[in-house]
Amino acid sequence: MIARRRRIAAQWTTLVPLLAVVLLVLTWGRDLPVVVVALVTLVLAGAVLAAVHHAEVVAHRVGEPFGSLVLAIAVTIIEVALIVTLMVDGGDKSATLARDTVFAAVMITCNGIVGLCLLVASLRHGTAVFNPEGTGAALATVATLATLSLVLPTFTTSKPGPEFSTVQLTFAALSSLILYGLFVATQTVRHRDYFLPITRHGEVITAEEHAEAPTALTARTSLALLGLALVGVVGLAKGVSPTIESGVEAAGLPHAVVGVIIALLVLLPETIAALRSARRDRVQTSLNLALGSAMASIGLTIPAVALVSLWLSGPLVLGLGSTHMVLLALTVVVASLTVVPGRATPLQGGVHLVLFAAYLELAINP
Repeated sequence: MIARRRRIAAQWTTLVPLLAVVLLVLTWGRDLPVVVVALVTLVLAGAVLAAVHHAEVVAHRVGEPFGSLVLAIAVTIIEVALIVTLMVDGGDKSATLARDTVFAAVMITCNGIVGLCLLVASLRHGTAVFNPEGTGAALATVATLATLSLVLPTFTTSKPGPEFSTVQLTFAALSSLILYGLFVATQTVRHRDYFLPITRHGEVITAEEHAEAPTALTARTSLALLGLALVGVVGLAKGVSPTIESGVEAAGLPHAVVGVIIALLVLLPETIAALRSARRDRVQTSLNLALGSAMASIGLTIPAVALVSLWLSGPLVLGLGSTHMVLLALTVVVASLTVVPGRATPLQGGVHLVLFAAYLELAINP
């Protein structure tokens, strides 16, 4: 029975990414009728689940923290490609696209995913335990990147408005790349044990013993299918975005809600993977995914848009408004207090989820 279930899982998780890419090619750049939108949405959901499956196969092969790093970087690279494409095609309307997308990713990961994982793990296992050294380092990097890239442009005076000058943007881009590269080196080489799951007694779990690791061929196949699935997720999300935008406008909601919905769709594979790790009492893996995604989103997006801005005639607005800066500051403070003890109760998870709900509410009613 177990072998049969594995064969069925292998079949559908192989077919769905291929179907998603084929459907993406057939629908790219076209106005889609309602029936096709429904089909695209169904395939999109299947591609998300397939991406999570293949990410877990790769993660099992390479081990932590490399597994969560693979998924975070893969999603972010495709997300950055989507942002750059929309910026090139969007004209003046794309001036705030990078800022809104990056900030949405930070709020979704640092409050939404972190809150859900802490709540699920603490309710299921009593308390959620993780390594404060690694999680604290990740949080400090996210806070620094977010402040340098999204807060400082509001206060600089070299250019009018919440924009960086060319020199300032270059500095922000290089700083983002350096900090992200330094963090990856810390996470994977010098202090890898800080980012491994721990037991309730504080002992590092260096290897999972419940299942045999997949073969190298299986892992490479899953890595390729993971890439296809993520291309399908992001591309199909862009394809249904006009329908989402029409629905948002019909409901009388601000246009920024569209970016939030798209960000939620793009980050859905990481959300599901993080929740599965939390259910297995591997909260450190969940936090690696959440904070690593926030960090990669800033660390890769800002350099990319800085490069693209050389060919764009319109402004590049990166500075946050006062409301969003308050939310970011409160998120950093609350996350710091959550990280310090190395364990969390349902209360901490609930606090992060309330902050995430506040972000969504203010996106709907600014």
